[in-house]
Amino acid sequence: MGEITPESLGLRIREARARAGISQQHLGEQVGLERTAVNKIEAGTRKVSALELSDIARALRVRMAAFFEEPVAAVVAHRSSQGLDTVDSQIDALLADLADEVRLVHSLRPLTVAALTEAWERPDSEEKAEAMAARARGLLSYDQAEPVRAIQNHLAAVGLLVFTRPLGADTADAGTILIDGLGVCLVNSTQRVGRRRLAAAHELGHFLVKDAYTVDWRVADADEPMESRLDAFARAFLLPREAVTARWTEIAERSGTRTAAVVVGSEYRVDMSTLARRLSDLGVVSASEAGDIRAVRTTQADMIEFDLHTTEELAGTTQPRAFQRAVLELVREEEISRERAADLLWGLVDVEDLPAPRPRERTAIWEYVS
Repeated sequence: MGEITPESLGLRIREARARAGISQQHLGEQVGLERTAVNKIEAGTRKVSALELSDIARALRVRMAAFFEEPVAAVVAHRSSQGLDTVDSQIDALLADLADEVRLVHSLRPLTVAALTEAWERPDSEEKAEAMAARARGLLSYDQAEPVRAIQNHLAAVGLLVFTRPLGADTADAGTILIDGLGVCLVNSTQRVGRRRLAAAHELGHFLVKDAYTVDWRVADADEPMESRLDAFARAFLLPREAVTARWTEIAERSGTRTAAVVVGSEYRVDMSTLARRLSDLGVVSASEAGDIRAVRTTQADMIEFDLHTTEELAGTTQPRAFQRAVLELVREEEISRERAADLLWGLVDVEDLPAPRPRERTAIWEYVS
């Protein structure tokens, strides 16, 4: 990291303020400074105290340490492409913070994940998206028939770390950043489980082709050709061609379209829109039948009659276990404070529940003083 000068610190404060979308006057009012003082701080002509910097960081909703760290390269490139005056969306800001957190943990305790070394070829047709999905199933240790279960754990095993938070209905479905060979993904858990799983599968596509920075606002509604093909990849990944076609045909011929939709949708853990689109793509159902499938709503009676069970994957606030275990190990080895660990774990673990420091040999002190 280069030397932090008053000028470079002021520039980082100015950029953070611009991304937050607030004026110098507004920032000054929040931290008890005149607008002219804020202007001088940003220009590097007035020193800023640690207390003032802490207040500024709080007002801008960034970590104070972020003013002294080199940002992730993919974040820098994305912000440069957007322009200095562009206000960060909620998910952009959260992704940047998350990337910093993962980079910190990874630098202290390399995460036990098998990151990909080479980018996969971008699918330029529906057929190649289908083939890519079959290949991805093999990579994640799924066979070509079984439903995709425990998707968060399987994605982490290949280097895509999926975190979830409820961001609200009016923001993006998901976003992903590449950092040190890993994929860092944030999924909006406000959406229903089928939409969340589809978003995670879509982000897997971006990770496999090594897209450095992506934010997807409405997975499954994309008009851009590559996004549309990655949507097709995600559907094919969750709903494998031969197995789903056979299962659908078996149930539909015996019990009708609605029952088939309820059972197959539940078994493969997809929403009805995704199921309808996939079956339509495969030529298994007509446009009219696809419309009927989209209108199906699984009831409690269905759950009882067909012995179905709900699994709320990626619900609420979650983190990959590989990341959480690394944080716990850092606490155990006293490489980070317990308070910092609780912050990294997003409050999912109380400070008092964190592990105690590892007992050391009485002679271990000589490692530090000899």
